[in-house]
Amino acid sequence: MNAWKTAAACVALMGMAAPVLAEPRSETLFKHKHWEVEFVTFDDGSLACLAEVDATTDSFTVWVYQDQSVRIQFYSTSWEFGEGDTADLEVKIGKRSPWSLTNAELYKNSILFDLPDSDQGVNFLVEVAQGSRLYLRTAAGEPVMDYSLAGSSASMSALIDCGNAIR
Repeated sequence: MNAWKTAAACVALMGMAAPVLAEPRSETLFKHKHWEVEFVTFDDGSLACLAEVDATTDSFTVWVYQDQSVRIQFYSTSWEFGEGDTADLEVKIGKRSPWSLTNAELYKNSILFDLPDSDQGVNFLVEVAQGSRLYLRTAAGEPVMDYSLAGSSASMSALIDCGNAIR
């Protein structure tokens, strides 16, 4: 079953489920190279889709929520941020010009940034889909972490299908 049909079936089943779930649940819809795309149901009944490059202790994730907002998350077990702090960072995909992540939220082991609902946000995701490597850097350009984007084109397509299904 392709990702679209699986996501649509999950959405239909979730509409029939009466009880609210005690904790988030996820179902893998698609795996390709370094990526995994999942359908997530949160304990409040809300839905999301995610596409993630996971290297066990470090990950890069693109989240799409029911309202079609998009959040990127960088996670590492080696980071220990507090709550409520922010940082200016940049992301460089391959040899393209860097993207500024102004006021990215630092939360425990994660760096979170909401993509704008604009052509810029779409362009960022297109670069991810076309890219082979993503570099997370400080605002001054110093390396923080990097991630393989192998398989990103097919994974971004599966993420879009899932996002459309939960809309």
